[in-house]
Amino acid sequence: MNLWTYRRPFSVQGEAFTVLIETGFKSWRSRLMRGAQELARDETAVIGASLDYRNHRLRHVLPDGAQLEVETGYINWWNTGIAVHVNGVLVHESHPGRTLMWPMLQSQGPMDAQREQQMQEQQKRDAAQWARNKPSLLVDIALGVLFFVVGKVTGNLTTAALVGAGAGLAVVLLQRFVKADLLGGLAMFGVFTLLLSAGFSLWFQDERMVQLKGSILGVLIASLILADALFNRGRYFGARLARYLIGMPVDARRLALGMALLGLTMAGLNLLATQWLSKDAWLVYTTFVDAPLAMVLGFAVFRFARPAPGSGTEGTRAL
Repeated sequence: MNLWTYRRPFSVQGEAFTVLIETGFKSWRSRLMRGAQELARDETAVIGASLDYRNHRLRHVLPDGAQLEVETGYINWWNTGIAVHVNGVLVHESHPGRTLMWPMLQSQGPMDAQREQQMQEQQKRDAAQWARNKPSLLVDIALGVLFFVVGKVTGNLTTAALVGAGAGLAVVLLQRFVKADLLGGLAMFGVFTLLLSAGFSLWFQDERMVQLKGSILGVLIASLILADALFNRGRYFGARLARYLIGMPVDARRLALGMALLGLTMAGLNLLATQWLSKDAWLVYTTFVDAPLAMVLGFAVFRFARPAPGSGTEGTRAL
């Protein structure tokens, strides 16, 4: 699924070219275009076992036989650039003087043989970490979708909460018999919230408490994470949250602080959605809007969580 396309036009020997850099959830792709004709493409994964940090290189032979090579890469967390060479000579930069390199690698200095070997080794570790994280991430998603489907089919949030709680307990029981980590990272939080949803609904006999659960629990958990950041330097929650930031050096305390503020923000938005939206509209919001919005805001948190310049620490690298 393509999320955004960057267009980088340039001209060489009187010919107009465009590089299309297409970004998605799982991969990003670079295509060298002349009009509507595709001349070259390169693609790498940004998540999963095939994660690859390298820049893209697009090659084409010009009419006079000269070798055209376009290097594409990220210049920061939200933008990309290109560098155009003809027979090895730089002839165009979309962002002059900027380094084309994944942001988490830019602070580690220029690429050389040793750095390239270290990067390849890190990619292998990241792929192994993704393989360990994937089952728990799928559990998170499955439980959320189950809550939505049951709520839609039955029209009753209490029933959805009870079914979700039962499914969560089944996962906890299943974990005793399988080697895959089904409850790692934040998956256990997902099960815990479903149990609380069911408890709120049964105790208060009110579907509205299921809706308010996100705000109440959000404030509670955010307060715990905030306390971890302020009094424990993020060594508990911050370190565990870092599991999802594969390959990225982070300061555990800054990450915990940022996630606490994000939790309070999302709790407030859920409260507004509960007050202003119908039950069906809220169900759509909590399943399909809340999580993507939190992910977008999370990028700002991840940027904030990078070790501060001159802090004298490299932070915690998620391994």
